[in-house]
Amino acid sequence: MSKKRFGRGSRKCKVCGTHRAVIRRYNLYICRRCFREKAEKIGFKKYE
Repeated sequence: MSKKRFGRGSRKCKVCGTHRAVIRRYNLYICRRCFREKAEKIGFKKYE
């Protein structure tokens, strides 16, 4: 089988491996669920 080159199936979360809701901005490639857990460690600040 050939590797998927484009579309949602081509990108997966570095942490958990899911293909759903992956944040690509700043080359993060982390799903939104893992991002919420790791955002502070990466250097993002929470604003209200």
